[in-house]
Amino acid sequence: MGAVGLKTHIWANNTRSAILLAGFPVLMVGILYGLQLILMGFGVLPNAGPEATLGQDMALAASMLGWTVPAALVISGVWFAIAYFGNQAMIDAMTGARKVDRRSEPELYNLLENLAISRGMKTPTLRIIEDQSLNAYASGLHEGRYSVTVTRGLMGALDRDEMEAVLAHELTHVINKDVRTMVIASIFAGIISVIAEIVFRSLFFARGGRSNNKNAGPLILIGIAIAVIGVALAFLIRMSLSRTREYVADAGAVELTKNPDAMISALRKVSGQSKLEAPDEVRGMFLDNQEGAFGLSGLFGTHPPIEKRIAALVKFGGGRDPGPWEQPSAAGGSTAVPAT
Repeated sequence: MGAVGLKTHIWANNTRSAILLAGFPVLMVGILYGLQLILMGFGVLPNAGPEATLGQDMALAASMLGWTVPAALVISGVWFAIAYFGNQAMIDAMTGARKVDRRSEPELYNLLENLAISRGMKTPTLRIIEDQSLNAYASGLHEGRYSVTVTRGLMGALDRDEMEAVLAHELTHVINKDVRTMVIASIFAGIISVIAEIVFRSLFFARGGRSNNKNAGPLILIGIAIAVIGVALAFLIRMSLSRTREYVADAGAVELTKNPDAMISALRKVSGQSKLEAPDEVRGMFLDNQEGAFGLSGLFGTHPPIEKRIAALVKFGGGRDPGPWEQPSAAGGSTAVPAT
């Protein structure tokens, strides 16, 4: 994939991401409306009167958005502020990552620094997770706070060129502002999850005057349908934002290192060995999330299948695929080599 083609893909990706992100507030309003219908059905919120039609009750619920939406925006603003200043600390706590420097990890640090220098940018903070899974991710919201994290298992399994390719992949996420997009999407998803939890808790704890409202049943059913559709769409948007960026990051790694074979080989080694415990929002930032690529050709996955990523690198990057990698047995103590 040439430089012009890559830049075009980046532009298209960012445009698509902006459109998708714009959908989150719309979904939030829809889910709020569904919540209000449910609470109205249970009698927690007032209805339009005992003789009111279903349409009148739904219109009243819509009019309530005049104060519930501003309230939700205030809560969202507080959530954003907390995430802005504390997102890295929260991610570190969830994954067990710790900060390292040149003295403790000189070879890894130098690889990352050289890649950053080649793009004229400040070197991101380097972090390591003491876990034998093979994974990595980039995080941070702006220059000076970006970070690249790798697992100890990845460091042990990859050779120098493969590790450089993975670091270049993560650095591409930083350069393309993917990490910022994913953090914002995760914040939106968190807000929507809280609203959804309120919706479904209301089914069990809200009581009130349901029997006094003849429209209670339809209001609750319509509210649940709206809320479920909204939550499902929010989930799909977040998955799509993550998936579409992995192909471009793979291509960016090739552009940085001029070594498509190293990226392909690294993906082969990572395949099937990437499981790392973390919340869904964090797994969307991983180099690979083997638990996320399932069903309907990966529609509900955070990442495209590694086979498809490798095929794209072979087709557009001119790389060669060595085939699946054989994980060495612990008893044998052999070094990791590609399958022959």
